Parts: sequence; structure tokens; C-alpha cells
Amino acid sequence: MQTQTENQAETQWVAALDAEARGLVAAVDAQPDASRLLDGTLDQAGYIHYLIQTYHYARWSTPILAEAGHRLKRLGRHPELAELLIQKGEEERGHERWLLADLKNLGCPAAQVEAAARSPAVDAYTGWNFFTSRAGVPAAVLGTAYVLEYLSQTRAGVWAERLRAVAAIPNIHKSVTFLRNHGALDGDHVAEMARILGRLTDPEEQAAILFSARVARLVYPCIFREGGAASIPLAR
Repeated sequence: MQTQTENQAETQWVAALDAEARGLVAAVDAQPDASRLLDGTLDQAGYIHYLIQTYHYARWSTPILAEAGHRLKRLGRHPELAELLIQKGEEERGHERWLLADLKNLGCPAAQVEAAARSPAVDAYTGWNFFTSRAGVPAAVLGTAYVLEYLSQTRAGVWAERLRAVAAIPNIHKSVTFLRNHGALDGDHVAEMARILGRLTDPEEQAAILFSARVARLVYPCIFREGGAASIPLAR
């Protein structure tokens, strides 16, 4: 049986991760375009920008998570966390196709999506998570996964509903597949991750997971247009 001290340590560790997740939601809500998403008034250019940038990081979710899980296995550490990472990689497989379908319904073909430049935030996000999965503390990727799934649980479904209700964007009812599906899926995922991560006692790995959560909290809000300015940057 766990002692009271062990239970308190588990509670404090997960509470710190939850605080980072809530901080991400607050930081996203403070972005002008994300605020417009929340009330359903985001313009078409802003929504396309958001979906394109999301595509450019979501396409790498499966390899990042899978590589972290398999590396954790090779290191012989935390088999349950390794399986969770591999499982999460499979859960994310193909989600980028939802984004391409939504963008096509907005008049943005796949060739334009591929040609669009990645924002510095996307490069930072993918670069950091590839580093942790391949060379850093592989479990750290779960910090990113936790806070982003918390964001999806609390905002993705709401964003989809508000966009459809206001209908300020032509054909929007066919263009919220990614948001709608993530809002529906990620609630159970957050609870499962909290249950498993609560049993992690290694201070170094806890610190690495929290650090990755903080990186996501700082970087992810910047995938939206800076200041809500209208632009879809193209690769040069």
C-alpha cells in the first residue's frame, strides 16, 4: 500500500502537470485568432493559417511518439510508459488527413498546404520533440502530449461548434473534422495519461516531462497568426 507521503507526491506531481495544461489553455485563449475561434468569428484566412500550421506539426506526431516509445523500450525503462507512447502514436496516425480534407473544403488544395511555410513555432515544436524522442529523455514527449490533449478536450470541440454556429466561413460545416474528432477523442486520453503518469516517481523524468509541457505552453500559442494579421506564408 502507498504511504500518505507517496500519495501526496503523486498528487503534487500530476497537479503540476495540470497547471501547465491550464496555462496552455489560458495562453491560447489570449491569442487574438484563438479568441475568435472561441466565439466563432475567426475569418477564413485565419482558420486556414491555423489548420496549415497544425498540419505541419500533426503529420509528425506518430513518428515522434513511436520513436520515443521504442527508445524507452530499448533502454529497458518504464514498459508501461513505453507502451503508452507507442499506443498514442498509433492513435494519432492519419489525423493529418483530416486537416487536408478540411483545408480542401476551404478551397486550399494539398499542394498549397505543402508549399506553405512552417511558422517558427512549428519548427520549434517539432524540433524539440524529435530531440527528446531520439536523444533526450524519451518520456518527456508525454508532457507535450498531455497538455495538447488537455487543450483539445477543453477547446477543440467548442471551437468546432462555435464555427459551425456562426458560419462566418463558407463551407465551414464540412471543414471542422479535425477539431470535432479531437474534441471527442482526447477527454479519455487525458484521464488515462494522468493515471499512468501519477505512478512515475523518477525526479529526472518528472522534470523532463514538466519541461516539455512548459515548452509546449510557450510555443504552441504562436502557431496562430501574429496579432491576427491576415497572411498565409508561402515557402520560398
